Amino acid sequence: MTATVTPPAAAPGAPTPHGVAEARSLFDREILVHSLRDSIVKLNPRVQIKNPVMFVVLVGTVITFIEAIAKPSFFAWAITVWLFLTVMFANFAEAMAEGRGKAQADTLRRMRSETEARRLRTDGTEERIAASELSKGDTVVCEAGDIIPSDGDIIEGIASVDESAITGESAPVIRESGGDRSAVTGGTKVLSDRIVVRITAERGQTFLDRMIGLVEGANRQKTPNEIALTILLAVLTIVFIPVVVTLDPFAHYSALVSGATGSGTVSVVILVSLLVCLIPTTIGALLSAIGIAGMDRLVQRNVLAMSGRAVEAAGDVQTLLLDKTGTITLGNRMASAFVPVGGTDERDLASSAQLASLADDTPEGRSIVVLAKEKFDIRERALDTPHQFVPFTAQTRMSGLDVDGQKIRKGAADSVKRWVTEHGGSIPADLDPIVERISKSGSTPLVVADGPTVLGVIELKDVVKQGIREKFDQMRQMGIRTVMITGDNPLTAAAIAQEAGVDDFLAEATPEAKMDLIKTEQEGGKLVAMTGDGTNDAPALAQADVGVAMNTGTTAAKEAGNMVDLDSNPTKLIDVVEIGKQLLITRGALTTFSIANDVAKYFAIIPALFAATYPQLSTLNIMKLHSPTSAVLSAVIFNALVIVALIPLALRGVRFRAVGAAAILRRNVWIYGIGGIIAPFIFIKLIDLILVALHAY
Repeated sequence: MTATVTPPAAAPGAPTPHGVAEARSLFDREILVHSLRDSIVKLNPRVQIKNPVMFVVLVGTVITFIEAIAKPSFFAWAITVWLFLTVMFANFAEAMAEGRGKAQADTLRRMRSETEARRLRTDGTEERIAASELSKGDTVVCEAGDIIPSDGDIIEGIASVDESAITGESAPVIRESGGDRSAVTGGTKVLSDRIVVRITAERGQTFLDRMIGLVEGANRQKTPNEIALTILLAVLTIVFIPVVVTLDPFAHYSALVSGATGSGTVSVVILVSLLVCLIPTTIGALLSAIGIAGMDRLVQRNVLAMSGRAVEAAGDVQTLLLDKTGTITLGNRMASAFVPVGGTDERDLASSAQLASLADDTPEGRSIVVLAKEKFDIRERALDTPHQFVPFTAQTRMSGLDVDGQKIRKGAADSVKRWVTEHGGSIPADLDPIVERISKSGSTPLVVADGPTVLGVIELKDVVKQGIREKFDQMRQMGIRTVMITGDNPLTAAAIAQEAGVDDFLAEATPEAKMDLIKTEQEGGKLVAMTGDGTNDAPALAQADVGVAMNTGTTAAKEAGNMVDLDSNPTKLIDVVEIGKQLLITRGALTTFSIANDVAKYFAIIPALFAATYPQLSTLNIMKLHSPTSAVLSAVIFNALVIVALIPLALRGVRFRAVGAAAILRRNVWIYGIGGIIAPFIFIKLIDLILVALHAY
């Protein structure tokens, strides 16, 4: 199998060690140019009608354009131009959000190269075919230097695989058959050995294909909250249409009754301008961009969300299920102490523990050898005499060594105690208190015995990650309950949970227990998020409202979850929740600002328009605008420019702070509510002064 194209290492937006998507500047020249072009394409009414608010603005622009042709004036043409720019700015905001994703998708497409696959026939011989001809269920052979032609599961062999094209991580990973690390991704490269892969993806449905569709937004669907807000904005727009339409006859009648000079007629251009200023154009213009940008922020963290619904659900999560190992703790338990029992010398315990660990290639086993060397200078010994290593099994829960008549074993306390009893030995009285003390402290006890004699206990510590307690405190402030999932016994689990600061824990967890816990939380009306990587995690990932599957996990796990973490970092779940909350906070903040804007513009325009008919309204004209027409034009210009001003905030998101819902609401009201009312008064007056200075009026 050979690749005809190698992805360029320095391509714009190419994967970096920090993620699948390079964090590009908001003002990247390439994205700006494409966004301007796409803004024009989006003027298609079939595209605009998907956004009811901006569709009304587009229709209003056409009406004022016709009026400007029929009754030419500076005012009519100026209003038409600024209404058109309002639509263009809204299109530009959405195109900017999409453009960042499209740039990443273009880079991913450059990674795709037509490869040649070595497909196995039923008789065991190979045939070379194009990777695009592979079907689900086919079996292919990959050796060192080959590009894996499509997604699949390893059914034979073990190999080192370079996945930097997908994850951005240069360090190779090990993939092997028969475990939770059997899944391989099309486009990655085999660095060593030989593997046989069963293809699990249909043509055009590989992981890389799905990545391209997701990051460019082609598969984006509006979330339930976004749909609900769109309906609300549409209703507000519909309500304002008859209100504005009736202003002309109302003004005419009022002029007649009051005896005011003039007909009191309000022009069509002013009515359209008033409608555009009063409907929620700001949030209507930015709503889509906010949702797209939320998914883009996840991609920058190397997390792929299969839908916007998953991102939004992450923001509403109330319960987090977190694996202990690798998420809350560093994952590698290390030997920290030798505790002798029954009068055994500590050095003899260390020597026997080291002998029992010579063939143990796990991090725990290696740490025992290192601790014996550091504490007692006991060097690794060559076993010249006949010996037999006893491997660890799930049934015996022990490992060890038979040499020179010794039968040394180390393992779980109950297993070793049973071994000692079966060999005619007795259990020292001080063993159980020591095992219980170590377990309660959050460490893991391994008992060491030589035949019928218990020598002592090895204490293995699983270190809690630095700063994780503070993270959980922040989650608690946001009203999120954290639950630690572990296979440890309840005593060890309780100690780790207390040290880490989680709200609850599930010890000796099984797939069924995880499912039951998720269902119990959901029955209480809570949204649940969890991570997983194995086939046994798939049911729970599918049941959870937010299921983040590790990219190193099985195909079943990745298909069951609604997000995939390319870095396979379980801690990323906390980041996912923060990004989801940032999306909701940003949407809420800009909605508050938009509605507050409309209230302010109402008080700015109406008094200026009707003060001649109703002199009492002049008391509300606190801005003292130059004339009714300058008031309307100033409001329309502000209405357009505020969209441009808020595009960076919509794309970057409101700054996230780990506080409760009440604090977030207060902050939104003060900053975006009060600010949304004050800003139009300041800037509409400023624009009016500029228009007067330019002799536009």
